Amino acid sequence: MRILRQNQTTPIKKISDNGEIESLKKNILDNCKKYFQLKWSNIVNSGIDTIPASSKYLTHEDLEALVSSSMDLWLTSGRFTKQLEEKISKQFSDSYAKLTVSGSAANLLAFSALTSSKLGEKKIKPGDEVITVAAGFPTTVFPIVQNNCIPVFLDVNLDNYNINCDDLKRALTEKTKAVMIAHTMGNPFDCENIKNFCDLHNLYLIEDCCDALGSTFKNKHVGTFGDFATLSFYPAHHITTGEGGAVITKRKSLLRLLESFRDWGRDCWCETGYNNTCGKRFDQKQGGLPYGYDHKFIYSHIGYNFKITDMQAAIGCTQFDKLDFFIEKRKENFNMLKKFLIEWGAEKFFILPEATENSDPSWFGFLLTIKDSKLINRIDLISWLENNKILTRLLFAGNLTRQPAFKGVKYKKIGNLENTDKVMNDTFWVGIYPALTLENMKYISEMIKNFFKKNGLI
Repeated sequence: MRILRQNQTTPIKKISDNGEIESLKKNILDNCKKYFQLKWSNIVNSGIDTIPASSKYLTHEDLEALVSSSMDLWLTSGRFTKQLEEKISKQFSDSYAKLTVSGSAANLLAFSALTSSKLGEKKIKPGDEVITVAAGFPTTVFPIVQNNCIPVFLDVNLDNYNINCDDLKRALTEKTKAVMIAHTMGNPFDCENIKNFCDLHNLYLIEDCCDALGSTFKNKHVGTFGDFATLSFYPAHHITTGEGGAVITKRKSLLRLLESFRDWGRDCWCETGYNNTCGKRFDQKQGGLPYGYDHKFIYSHIGYNFKITDMQAAIGCTQFDKLDFFIEKRKENFNMLKKFLIEWGAEKFFILPEATENSDPSWFGFLLTIKDSKLINRIDLISWLENNKILTRLLFAGNLTRQPAFKGVKYKKIGNLENTDKVMNDTFWVGIYPALTLENMKYISEMIKNFFKKNGLI
């Protein structure tokens, strides 16, 4: 049976074929540009405007893409979705990329795919152990728990805030099936060490790259080392689709499982608008269903509906076209802020972030850890900054094992997670996202310096 393409047009009658439609569309999009330029600005004036810790950077092209997509009246995944997936695939060395509703959903899908019965003895089962860290964002870890597996928490280093690889062997048991960790704040973990460990012990590796789009390790993009990688396109991240995310893999067999879990758990892999890609739509028998049951309605997994809309993907396409600029601005702002802080002696009071050896981070934010909490109270400092219109954030969950959500959750930890507790108590970060400027970085540095002056410490 041949593959059929469904009609993607809406059931709305076309009124004109004489060029009026395209003329109207062009006029609308031209006015989008004028509207954006009158209404919006990415400029942040230090001391007047609040300097966010993170935010989106939008241009008139993003608004035009959103409006253009909306005029298609194609409200689920469509042509823009395919375009964005192709852009992501190319960025990640021609891997496969699938869009989803968020970075958190991407993590859940990636992990869930590895629990598929289609993997046979290689599948992750309830009770299996997964190596991770407690200092990070919760939904890097939650999928482990949601699939009834046991997170095994390792401590982090205080210079790069990533997993301490020295503890990997101590964490390994016969139940260990995977490593699932993030590149913290855009700073890559030791990809070579982690990958070698996973390969040696036949473990899956899931790289959470939600904060690290554009980061590299030994000139290779993070997200290309593991079985799965995940991205987030929430407005705080490197590019945005509003809500949105993606999962990336090099393995077509894992791609099929991923698509199934994302698309209701169905066995069929037809793209939106297509029928009978497998050629056996009415010519197979699965489970207790009758022979010939429509393959489009056969479900091989307990899945979700985590598909993105084409309007979100349209913004993602124009955002992705600005990615190189975004990455360079983040690096520039990070380097300038660090320079300004060192110039007045901030290293006396803070552990300043260091790029992991052999890496080139696409930084998400600028982390600062107070060396002596008896000398400086974090709440006092961040309150001072926020009163001076500089927003701050903590390193997400701090120590997940101390979060109320983990009460009653079964987990293991290697050692006492001393550095993780230090992060929980004494670490915070400030913004370096692309809209911020050299002048903003100077202001942030000066306001931190002024806190120490005010308290007679310098």
